[in-house]
Amino acid sequence: MKKTIDDYMDDPDIINEPMPLREIHAIRLKIYDETKDMTPEEHAAYYKESTERFFSSMGKPVPYAKL
Repeated sequence: MKKTIDDYMDDPDIINEPMPLREIHAIRLKIYDETKDMTPEEHAAYYKESTERFFSSMGKPVPYAKL
């Protein structure tokens, strides 16, 4: 079963950290667990796909207003 970000947030090693720091550590731990056994090619594909997914979720950029 894949761990959720909430599972990482409840990690005993980071539970006493301030919330912003806990979020950063939880994300870092999740990425590490997802990529630790990957080959270099799989690792590159993982980041390429996640980058494409991120930019495609942003939609079309709004043009600058002309002053």
